Amino acid sequence: MKLILTRHGETIENQNKIVQGHLPGKLSKEGIQQAKKLALRLKDEKLDYIYSSDLARAADTAKEILKYHPDTSIEFVEELREGDLGSFTGKNKKDIDWNNRPGDMEPRESMRKRVKKLLDSVYTKHPNATILFVGHNGINKALISVILNKPAEYME
Repeated sequence: MKLILTRHGETIENQNKIVQGHLPGKLSKEGIQQAKKLALRLKDEKLDYIYSSDLARAADTAKEILKYHPDTSIEFVEELREGDLGSFTGKNKKDIDWNNRPGDMEPRESMRKRVKKLLDSVYTKHPNATILFVGHNGINKALISVILNKPAEYME
């Protein structure tokens, strides 16, 4: 299986330094342009299946890519959602002390287990296919740590 990882385009929340976690997020004008450029970059790539986070910022990015791959199957899955930031969700980055992670924040190991389950499932279903995952910064770090067989600390 060939796996291509990408992240959603810039969001209005990114511009305003708001951490999103499971918030849907809205692509900014720049983010829409980034999604269009990414779609153009991938237009000649053979994509057998697309899996995208079901959060709007990633789903909207995936839909831009799909315009060049109208016959490609797409699934919007919770497993590719960004990590749940718990009580940090919706806060400005300047107001967050990342050294004091709240108890309601999704542990990194949970993210790793979530994406490993998806990765194993996708590989079982499509071992010889080219797959595109459209995700988020943190969840892509979790995927990379799983692929490289690195511990959760590798995600930092």
